[in-house]
Amino acid sequence: MRSFLFVPGDSERKFARAAAGAADALILDLEDSVGMAGKPAARQITAGMLAAPRGRQQRYVRVNALDTGMTLADLAAVMPARPDGIVLPKCADAGQVRQVSLWLDAFEAAAGSTLGATRILAIATETAGSLFGLGGYAEAGPRLSGLMWGAEDLSASLGASANRLDGQWLAPFRLARNLCLAGAAAAGVPAIDTVHVDIDDLAGLEADAREARRDGFGAKAVIHPKHVDVVNAVFTPAPAELDWARRVVAAFAEAGDVGVLRMDGKMLDRPHLRLAERLLAAAGE
Repeated sequence: MRSFLFVPGDSERKFARAAAGAADALILDLEDSVGMAGKPAARQITAGMLAAPRGRQQRYVRVNALDTGMTLADLAAVMPARPDGIVLPKCADAGQVRQVSLWLDAFEAAAGSTLGATRILAIATETAGSLFGLGGYAEAGPRLSGLMWGAEDLSASLGASANRLDGQWLAPFRLARNLCLAGAAAAGVPAIDTVHVDIDDLAGLEADAREARRDGFGAKAVIHPKHVDVVNAVFTPAPAELDWARRVVAAFAEAGDVGVLRMDGKMLDRPHLRLAERLLAAAGE
């Protein structure tokens, strides 16, 4: 997974365009992109989108946050159409993931789906309080498939007048980004980088994506179809990277039960092996 494209849950036109594109996953949005009065209709439209023929592209649904009281109604509408995953916004901590997991158990049982099939992707930095829960997602349970960080709602929660300056994240937001990255690694799930909100700034988008991949993020969320190709290109391992990864895996396999070996004149240890395995997994090998 390299790219997660947000699609308004009430727009069949935008869904058709997104479904024909190259995003690895679509996030059909019932939260911010849908007004309050339009949410009941959007639930039914989103269920129809989920039921449309699928190819390789995965389909997630961003439900409304738990503190709105609308999450269960969202799930009741979309779970019969069997989404690949649920995106939980403004997630405070692992306990909220466990709560939604219990609801998904019931919905999957009612629909005759495989228990545990629906994953949960938590947007884990959208409130000030959520930053203090990022170290506990190892206890979220097996449905947790990733942690995404977000800056726009966090700005409102902090009362900040800006979150970037000259293209760089300001200190509170870089803290949230880094805590999300560390929390995801501690939980053993991918970290997903936040969206780039300037739709026409493809150079800035590419710079953001390259920095995210360098630091250890596994994918990036996007808000416009023309961002998808840029993000996919950045998060696709280059042939030279894959060649290195294959040789590292082969060298450790040949060496047997060793912690350290030498390749190309350099010392390699188990962290290098784990990195090589991650690169190959990202390429589907």
